[in-house]
Amino acid sequence: MPFVTALVALHVAVALFGLAGLFGKLLDLSPITIVFGRTLVASVALGLVAAARREPIGRLETTWLLNGGILALHWVTFFLAIQVSSVAVGLLGYATFPLFTLLIERRGRVRTIRGHEWLTIALVVVGVAVLVPRISWSDRTVQGLALGTVSGVTFAWLALRNRALLSTHSPLGLAFWQNTWAAIWLMVFVVPLAMTLEAPTWEDIGALVTLGALCTALAHTLFIASMRTVSAHAASVVAALEPAYGIAFAAGLLGEMPTTRQIAGAVLLIAAALVASSRRATRAQ
Repeated sequence: MPFVTALVALHVAVALFGLAGLFGKLLDLSPITIVFGRTLVASVALGLVAAARREPIGRLETTWLLNGGILALHWVTFFLAIQVSSVAVGLLGYATFPLFTLLIERRGRVRTIRGHEWLTIALVVVGVAVLVPRISWSDRTVQGLALGTVSGVTFAWLALRNRALLSTHSPLGLAFWQNTWAAIWLMVFVVPLAMTLEAPTWEDIGALVTLGALCTALAHTLFIASMRTVSAHAASVVAALEPAYGIAFAAGLLGEMPTTRQIAGAVLLIAAALVASSRRATRAQ
């Protein structure tokens, strides 16, 4: 794949990841139902992609059970954050993940945190502080940020687990099995709650298919394909723009215009992600 084509594919993938947040507002369904539909469709679509490419996806392993559970929790808290607040707040809460990636990486290590790492911590803390209008759990922004932060923690945990698995497993296989087991975990909740959960309409089903096929399966496929040409550092820099894409889509399609606080917080949190990705690139050299 030519570099320019790979870069475009990478931006499209990240834009689709950002677009996914809008479905939390567009769908009048519980986060559990949304994520169950998303992971189920994504699992089928990724399986079809692997079959069409004749690419092996690996065998069933116990590690997928935990990864699927983490992925399910990540997306459920992400959509719940958006539903209780806004797309921008949910995305920015999730964007705290570089801080938790750093903290999880440091767990059990004896060396002190270095300069770039302190800068990442400072940018995330200040970015979140800017976003909080007042310290009160009754405030919707605070609730959304808290849930979005849980989404960020689980994303960081999953990303680090996946990083360790990439040397022995294909990225497409990772995405397939994680979505499959996320759907299975969520089915445990969906089936007993089937009588109390709202039934999706045909329009909802169409939106869930779009969310699972385009914003999950296609986005993962494009992201993985671009990584064969674009460096890991460049991919991290583009991935840091996910909140910017999501906020722009929310403003243009839903009329959710970001506040000054949200724009300032977004700049700081995106900067934290860029600093963190720069640190990883330097360490890899």
